[in-house]
Amino acid sequence: MTSLKSSAPPLLFHLYRGVTALLAPFAFRKVAGKLAAHGVTPVRQRERLGYASQPRPTPMSSDDSSAPLLWFHGASVGESLAALSLIDKLAPRLPRAEFLLTSGTASSAEMMAKRMPARCRHQFAPLDSSTAVQRFLRHWQPDAALFVESELWPVTLDAAKHAGVRLALVNARLSDRSVERWKSKPATAAFVMQKFDILLSQNPQMGQTLIELGADAARVHPSGNLKAGSAPLPVDKQALDDLRSALGTRPAWIASSTHQGEEETVIAAHKALLAEFPALCLLLAPRHPERAEEITTLIRKAGLSMARRSEGQPLTADTQIYLADTLGEVGTWYALSPIVFLGGSLAPIGGHNPFEVAQAGAAVITGPGYSNFAETFPPLIAAGGAVEVTDASTLAKAVQNWLQDPTALTKARAAAHDVVTTQAAALEGVVDLLIDHLALAPAAADN
Repeated sequence: MTSLKSSAPPLLFHLYRGVTALLAPFAFRKVAGKLAAHGVTPVRQRERLGYASQPRPTPMSSDDSSAPLLWFHGASVGESLAALSLIDKLAPRLPRAEFLLTSGTASSAEMMAKRMPARCRHQFAPLDSSTAVQRFLRHWQPDAALFVESELWPVTLDAAKHAGVRLALVNARLSDRSVERWKSKPATAAFVMQKFDILLSQNPQMGQTLIELGADAARVHPSGNLKAGSAPLPVDKQALDDLRSALGTRPAWIASSTHQGEEETVIAAHKALLAEFPALCLLLAPRHPERAEEITTLIRKAGLSMARRSEGQPLTADTQIYLADTLGEVGTWYALSPIVFLGGSLAPIGGHNPFEVAQAGAAVITGPGYSNFAETFPPLIAAGGAVEVTDASTLAKAVQNWLQDPTALTKARAAAHDVVTTQAAALEGVVDLLIDHLALAPAAADN
């Protein structure tokens, strides 16, 4: 396959590369401190400098197309899970391929340790500085690299391209702010976009944006959201049984992945619902559990009783709000109740993953700010699998409607599941596109 010729590196790129080289020691000190605070060992912290903590799978020759090493990068948990869904689809087609998954956060590393398939290993991504990236590339020698969503690291992309690595941007999604920032630097944006052999956007609108930023139109393909194909979240059966036993016949609803400024709305909605459903329990799972003290204060100011999971406080008959301030248990919460409000949608965040909710068999409530899933929520809402709300009053009304009408709730749950299943099926063509544009060995050549 003939590669698109990239433009000459603009002056801004040279300046960026020089500055990142100078700042790398300070950047490493900062990221290493964050990793250390989460218990990451010094050896693994040095992965951010490009020092590998695992051997490269053999054979070492990148010319051996029968055993390619495919490098996937996702910044944090959500992107890493999307990468895993793609690895799950590629692995059967490429039975000799090996997979390397990089990310930048300790929480993503913890999640990957639990969910990585065979032939896959995790490393923390190198900083976007020449020395770290070159060290990383010399060790791993990937045949292709797939960057998930919005990770556009100029030094990394340029070095990888010069090393002969075929590049893909998958599940591409740039925020409005990021788009405007790139548009203000058109030469650098085009230089970066032209590094990719293929760009898969979440929707046609984002595909057009990538072209406007300088990507070759022939290489841009709207492909849907890869998160639609993710495996269902794990469920802790014992924890689920314990909570169900504690609730008994009490109704419950979930508010998941909430952000600062949203808990007040959720708590107000729950307080209003208690007037009609006095036994109702809210399970509140903030996006960032470290905000638990702040949220506890809000609950107490509202005059509601609560129990806090991280402190082992039991859910009792008097518990009005159960604060699930832990990580890695969201799948269990979604299995607990068929009514889920997804946060990050009342605050200007962009929304969170509705696929996980629908896969668990629940219906979705969202605020209007779901720009990160602009290709998913409109059909989900149109099908009746999701409801959009704007404030505490409309949120309470949405929950009330489904609590009072089990038949409507059953239909909503089925509609949500159908939409997600349809979008997941549409992703099958993504594998063919990647194998073609990245010149990966087809299954026939591996047998």
